[in-house]
Amino acid sequence: MRLFSIFVAFAIALGACAPSRTVVGGPASVPPPSDTRPSTPVTPEPIPAAEPAEDAASAIPSAPERWWLLDPVTDGVYGTGVDRAYRELLAGKAPRDTIVVAIIDSGVDIEHEDLDDILWVNKGEIPGNGRDDDGNGYVDDVHGWNFIGGRDGRHVHQDTYEVTRLYARYRHRFEGANPDTFSASVREEYERYREVEAAFRAKREENARMLQQIRMMDQAVDRFTAVLKAHLGVDSLSAERVAAIRSPRSDIIQAQQVYLQLAANGISPEMIDEELKRLEELEEYGLNPDFDPRPIVGDNYDDPTERVYGNPDVRGPSADHGTHVSGIVAAERENGIGIDGIAPAVRIMVIRAVPDGDERDKDVANAIRYAVDNGARIINMSFGKSFSPEKRAVDDAVRYADEKGVLMVHAAGNDGADLGTEPNYPNRWYLDGGSARLWIEVGASSWEGPDRLAAPFSNYGREKVDVFAPGAAILSTVPGSRYQANSGTSMAAPVVTGIAALLMSYFPELSAEEVRRIILESATRYPDQWVLRPGSDGEKVRFGDLSVTGGIVNAYEAVRMAEEVVRRKR
Repeated sequence: MRLFSIFVAFAIALGACAPSRTVVGGPASVPPPSDTRPSTPVTPEPIPAAEPAEDAASAIPSAPERWWLLDPVTDGVYGTGVDRAYRELLAGKAPRDTIVVAIIDSGVDIEHEDLDDILWVNKGEIPGNGRDDDGNGYVDDVHGWNFIGGRDGRHVHQDTYEVTRLYARYRHRFEGANPDTFSASVREEYERYREVEAAFRAKREENARMLQQIRMMDQAVDRFTAVLKAHLGVDSLSAERVAAIRSPRSDIIQAQQVYLQLAANGISPEMIDEELKRLEELEEYGLNPDFDPRPIVGDNYDDPTERVYGNPDVRGPSADHGTHVSGIVAAERENGIGIDGIAPAVRIMVIRAVPDGDERDKDVANAIRYAVDNGARIINMSFGKSFSPEKRAVDDAVRYADEKGVLMVHAAGNDGADLGTEPNYPNRWYLDGGSARLWIEVGASSWEGPDRLAAPFSNYGREKVDVFAPGAAILSTVPGSRYQANSGTSMAAPVVTGIAALLMSYFPELSAEEVRRIILESATRYPDQWVLRPGSDGEKVRFGDLSVTGGIVNAYEAVRMAEEVVRRKR
């Protein structure tokens, strides 16, 4: 998804360039946008576009600080009202329960300064003694478990896409074969192979195109950066330095505009370099049918019922994504450093099951079961894919969690696609019919509204996505006790998870089903607000057509509703 944001921001930056304009005047700034405030939360009036600014820097909008925690009524921002809930409804009150939240992801930096005190600890396990002290089958699982690691301590870092694995499996049987010789049953499999082959080749072609584009973009940004550094006589750049530039030279003005537009979207030259590396690795690993890292794990991969394998190292080789997700949910509040997570009384259970590539169904199913069996009340799943060959195993695990009263929160995905027509896994819908009750599917909203209320990358679906939550330019924790703004439905899901944990901690009388209902019913609805359809070239749709609720989660209203539900119970 970050790649999508880079492409959009770069296109806007180039489109906004006005190299012939002479910029004059005093020091410029990058103020919060004045045209993004919702006037009436339920049905906001259209907000007129701002007048063109006199200089490049002031014309570039940026996300308001901590915008996802702000309130649509009191702050005029399309946030969740978390700060308002604490200020007006929860002041002087303490959480009455501590909630275990399982983060199924890439791993978490358990030594991060803003996370180290909120980790789940398996009290039945003696750290590092090499024994399964609590008898749950997992040795030394102090903070969780790693289902994509080997007993020898190695890890799966890169892995293939599921479509790549399916293509590799089928091609050995069907590549070059004559379908006229197949029986009816084999022909059905062959048609499946053709479908997978087409999807695989399309994915490789798409990656090749994006790789070419971002290489050109990388070269252009290098040129712009060199121009700015030479003009300022410095070795490094900052938005403040670049915004203060006043020059009649068109090349400097263009470089300034591009740099500031990218910066306003949280995109740095280093991030573009990271995306270039990611696409190159995708070509080398994710879309390489000859690459198979699974032997590292040492399990019987063909047995989806196998439960115990992996190792206790929950950080793994690349914990950026899981660390960011964890911080959104529960980074230590009011500790004077970093950021504030949404929920105040949480213990993060780390379950590593997502590599750099597509997660495998067997690992997802086992991660869900591990979370349930070890006391998680909520499971956050900020991952997804387009194929699920062992969906029945995942369905069984989801059904198990549902029966045990565990709330599952899943990110809808970042393809700008309609989930009514494009599959995304895992999901709540069982192959044998029916669906999970305790599941929330989350799309990503933006601070930029009103017509950009839905983030441009977010998946959506009138019957498949339950609700939207802030998922653009979300600042959170990353490894090494650092902080970074990221975008994606991967960020929106933990916003919902955090609100759910907040409700459970202050109102332990509520069941998971009641918490789910409160979150959906209290969402701020914008049913008739016309927005740009995610993934489109300017087509507008009603926001109410993008999800079941047509709304954005609202912690303030959720707490108010929870208070009323609990009052009625008493």
